[in-house]
Amino acid sequence: MNLARRFPPLAAVASAIGLVSIALVAVSGDHAYSQSRTIRLIDPDPPGGLADLLARILAEEISRARWATIVVENRPGAASAIGTEAVARAAPDGATLLLNATPFVINPLLRKLNYDPLTSFTPICYLVNSPTVIAVNGAAPYRTLGDLIGAARAKPGELTLASIGPGTATHIAFEMLRSAAKVDMTFVPYPGTAPAVTALLGGHVTSYFGIYSVVSEQLKAGSLRALATAAPARIELLPHVPTVAEQGFPGYEVDIWFGVVAPAKTPQATVTQLASWFTAAMQAPDVRAKLVVQGMLPVATCGEPFGAHIRKQYEDFGRVIREANIKAE
Repeated sequence: MNLARRFPPLAAVASAIGLVSIALVAVSGDHAYSQSRTIRLIDPDPPGGLADLLARILAEEISRARWATIVVENRPGAASAIGTEAVARAAPDGATLLLNATPFVINPLLRKLNYDPLTSFTPICYLVNSPTVIAVNGAAPYRTLGDLIGAARAKPGELTLASIGPGTATHIAFEMLRSAAKVDMTFVPYPGTAPAVTALLGGHVTSYFGIYSVVSEQLKAGSLRALATAAPARIELLPHVPTVAEQGFPGYEVDIWFGVVAPAKTPQATVTQLASWFTAAMQAPDVRAKLVVQGMLPVATCGEPFGAHIRKQYEDFGRVIREANIKAE
């Protein structure tokens, strides 16, 4: 599954939540217009997470460069559906944008929603991805993914894997691996990554599948051990840890991604202008360092290639959800 690409850089940490004016120039057909207006970047998740951090870093950098003033507004609820639907219903004038992520394509496959990820939005840019890892307790006997899978085959149904879920990207990723490896392991869903990691540290589960940033300190300390990353190639954060694909599962890729989209029918000139601002922000000298330390790797794929990525995600996740009979919470 194609969930990751690695490209340029990003910067700074952001500011207020208030509505501020910007100059947005767009071309619609033969008519050019320039009008002062507000850009709101809607984050459909609560404050404090990776999405919120990313939104504020980019908002500050774009505002600092005076290309525009972007205000971050958190609109959490209903597994991100509330904020996402608000943007789908917004005027297609470039004044309201959505910070979207992997759940953007998963939620409509599990729930009846009032928007379509493929037709209700115009893709702007795939911003960053956050690599995922498979980890075990530092005292566990497993040194490779092969060791873990071998033990699972020897003890069908006894080994467990913890992550957030059900119906999340990592739950789907687990089902993909379980099917490819032909093993009987038990998925143990937790309401958040922290309790899943706590369970692993306490020896209550065999393994963990989730984003690298959540376990980075434990990996450095040796209390946890990374067996594999699910990126398409080894990541700079863990250069000595092989990928799942390298360990016998060619083509296996699962990372958590973040992007930005606008309402459907936003004029192409406006989309192009917005894409140039976000791309330039990610190329700012100090932004990459700020993101990488948080386990977010800059991408910068904009326009139709990002749209193609969303469509492929929707198709691939849909197939796994149907085959594994995954249900929403």
